[in-house]
Amino acid sequence: MLYSRSLPGTVLGALCLAYALGASLGWGSRQLSVFMGDFGLAAAALAAALSCLTYACTVGGPARSAWLLFGLSSLMVAFGNATWGWYELVEPGKQPQDSLAEFAFLLFAPLAITGVLVLSQRPRSAAGWLCLLLDGWLVAGSLFTLSWSLALGRIAAGADGSVVALATNLAYPVLDILLVSLVVGLRFGGRDGNRAAVHTAMIALAVTVLCDALFTSPELKSNYHSGELLDAGWFAGSLLLAWAPWSPRWRRPLREHPSVGGLPRRRVATTFSALTPYAAAAVCTAGILYNALGGRPLDRVVAAAACTVGLALILRQGVMLLDNLSLAQELAHKEAHFRSLVQGSSDVIMIAGANGVLSYVSPAALGVYGRDPEELVGGNLLDLVHPEDVDRVLAEVRRFLARGRLAALRSPAAAEPSAARVECRISSGAGEWLHVESTVNRYRDGLILNSRDVTERVILQAQLQHNAFHDPLTDLPNRALFAQRLRAALATRGQQGGAGAGIAVLFLDLDGFKAVNDSAGHQVGDELLVQAARRLQGAVRSGDTVARFGGDEFAALVCGPLGRLQVQELAERLRIALSEPYWIGGAELSVAASIGISFGTPERGPAADPRAATDELMRNADLAMYRAKSEGKGRVVLYTPAMRADLERRTELEERLRVAVREGGFTLLHQPVVDLGTGAVTGVEAQARWRSAQGLLLTPAEFLRSAEHGDAATRFSRWLIHEAVTAAALRRGLPARTRSAAAPVPVSVRLSAQRLCSPGMYEAVVAALRDTGLPAGHLVVEVARMGPDALADELGRRLAALRRLGVSTALAGFGAGNGSLGALARLPFDSLKLDRTLVQDLGDSPLGRTLAGHALRLGRDLGLVTAAEGVDLPRQVAVLQELGCRQGQGSAFAPPLDETRLRRALVRRSYPLPRPLGSLSARRAYLAADTRTGGRGEPGGGRSGPPHSPSDLPEHRAAAGPGHGPHGETVVPPA
Repeated sequence: MLYSRSLPGTVLGALCLAYALGASLGWGSRQLSVFMGDFGLAAAALAAALSCLTYACTVGGPARSAWLLFGLSSLMVAFGNATWGWYELVEPGKQPQDSLAEFAFLLFAPLAITGVLVLSQRPRSAAGWLCLLLDGWLVAGSLFTLSWSLALGRIAAGADGSVVALATNLAYPVLDILLVSLVVGLRFGGRDGNRAAVHTAMIALAVTVLCDALFTSPELKSNYHSGELLDAGWFAGSLLLAWAPWSPRWRRPLREHPSVGGLPRRRVATTFSALTPYAAAAVCTAGILYNALGGRPLDRVVAAAACTVGLALILRQGVMLLDNLSLAQELAHKEAHFRSLVQGSSDVIMIAGANGVLSYVSPAALGVYGRDPEELVGGNLLDLVHPEDVDRVLAEVRRFLARGRLAALRSPAAAEPSAARVECRISSGAGEWLHVESTVNRYRDGLILNSRDVTERVILQAQLQHNAFHDPLTDLPNRALFAQRLRAALATRGQQGGAGAGIAVLFLDLDGFKAVNDSAGHQVGDELLVQAARRLQGAVRSGDTVARFGGDEFAALVCGPLGRLQVQELAERLRIALSEPYWIGGAELSVAASIGISFGTPERGPAADPRAATDELMRNADLAMYRAKSEGKGRVVLYTPAMRADLERRTELEERLRVAVREGGFTLLHQPVVDLGTGAVTGVEAQARWRSAQGLLLTPAEFLRSAEHGDAATRFSRWLIHEAVTAAALRRGLPARTRSAAAPVPVSVRLSAQRLCSPGMYEAVVAALRDTGLPAGHLVVEVARMGPDALADELGRRLAALRRLGVSTALAGFGAGNGSLGALARLPFDSLKLDRTLVQDLGDSPLGRTLAGHALRLGRDLGLVTAAEGVDLPRQVAVLQELGCRQGQGSAFAPPLDETRLRRALVRRSYPLPRPLGSLSARRAYLAADTRTGGRGEPGGGRSGPPHSPSDLPEHRAAAGPGHGPHGETVVPPA
């Protein structure tokens, strides 16, 4: 690239040198010398004209008119040289006295002068225009005085008296003097962004004018002939002008700020402009001395020109003095302005040398640092910096300086790099360390620093960072910081190859904290959490981490050479510490703690990921903690892989349940409910079955157990209600084809208390009844598995709302689980249904018979309709009849039926009943006694059975297992 840029200049120099060499040698012959002196110059001028005109027409820009004028002026020179050559070579001896060549040469200067004026920078004020005119006259007058003394005076004296000849002879030098004056006195800028082109054009014009001035000398003019060495100057000027518009562009380096040690670029141009008038006066003085020392009389023209030059110099000096006064006042005003800005700034501005010694400190240091600025001047900057920050500050400054030097090496004209920003601690006058942020820039050979106190911001940032990783109530680490420390511990152990310290994660949950919040208030609850946090911190070791995750959940990270037994002992101490009474506001409060423990397993190699291991440990500890709560609370449970497998199994089952509900994988069966006195069908219970891939209907024991939790369970319950109500409405809407058609019977749907209290369940019942048109009296909602006591109030409201709607309610599964007696006392039920665990031992165990009898008596005393489920044997039917049970449901009558067989059973209306165990008279006496006593008579006519022995105790089997369960889980062949 550099070679391609310098090639035109090299060719130009070679041509000029070759022409000068040929001219000095006389070109070898007279004819060739005349040809090169005339037509050679014409060719060079024509090249300059074509170059300038082409540039003006193709490139354009603000300087287009100037290049057009330069091209026309060069065209005049080419025409003049060609015409002169024609007279010398083609028609020798016929040169006219006033030829066209003279007038062509005469037009060169006006066109060039006009182009120069177009390129010049015009003054912006009247004083500028006045200075420009004075400077122009100073240069022109001085050159005219010198030229008149040297040659013009003799030319004017030797004229033949013709005014035209005198004017023509004087026009050449006068116009050249004017052109030189403009080139010297005016300031030029690249209006089209190419300063090199303008400067090259000015040099070309100066070379041409210099040759014209030499040509006007009588000594040279009398002995001149074409092809001499003087023509080499004109040839070089034309070639320079031809190359000027295409010269390589260069950008002026950015004016350097005084802070980097360089002189301003503008100062050079100002100095040149200031010296120009005095140089012109010196030239004028030289012309006068030439006349005086040569013994020539003082010419009136020289005297007049010298006087005008002197007068112009005096006026110019006065204008400069006024301008200097104005500039001095403006500078003083700006200096005062910037000084007030620096002194009034809240930032501390300091200037340090290359050795770090402070040469200036702004007054703001007294308010920011608490130090007198005069005392800091002369001291070393690093003496104020905190010892721990010195190396970092030096590294930042060196990096900044190195970046500036590198940028200067890459591009000398490039701007300085952006300032560096350094934060460090500075010693204050009170002996404290202030956090200071400084902007560093270069200043001559040193640095200038703009510093501000950011101590409050640093403290605020530290507080925000602390708040981001700590609990605002207890000030314990939060989940994010706990996970970060756990990852760090796992990473450290991974670097040690899995050997060394063990890692254990403990999750803690306060049992009974919600009751404290509800009874004593949230403020007391917060104080309890604070005290619990202090107890945890006091119970663990100093290197362990105790964190609060939110609510009443805490966690502990134990790292060190502790075995599983020691960690369990630590967890037990934490449980005991948290379970001790809390005294808050003069009241004693108590909570318990459920703790789950997860141990980190050693992992080796690059596959061990601390982040994944962290998540796994925390999930495992959380599973163990919830297992502790489900097993009775207030205990410590270690994580086992079976917990993870159980969670995955429940998750998978919930997903399968969701898919089955969405894709119709369930079907609905109904089991008749029979009156034990007459055998009539009094109702049906809707039971769901899962349709397997082989087409079998399987009882979904596991599905129903997993359906007690999660959103999928709620969707399944809504589906069950909708399908049961829809099927009952369809049966009710069938036309009675014969007189023996069965009357509609109620349908029972069994739900858990948790599902019945779930949001939207009551609305689902109302919508199903409204959409199908089934009367509310034909729907019975059975509640099984009462759940926690916290649901009792909400369950009572839901049951009351259903009864107001007209829906009957029943307590199913009575005698199994907990809360049944309390439910009978608090909740509005219409009927009671014994659980199959009480029914299955009726035929063999006197104890089972006694328990069932008391349960049925309790239902009758409360005015409830009594029923029993799981009635699979005739003997069980007979015992239930003896005990006064009103209704029965089980395989002794019919298994769960599909819709077709159910309709047949309803048409049949009744099932045959087995013969009672005793005589008919005894059974009638029992029923009569029961009626007389209002349902409170003892079964069997007041018989009292003997005390039962241990062999009489019933064998309690699981209610939900393979082939058995609360919903009669047995494999049913397809319909």
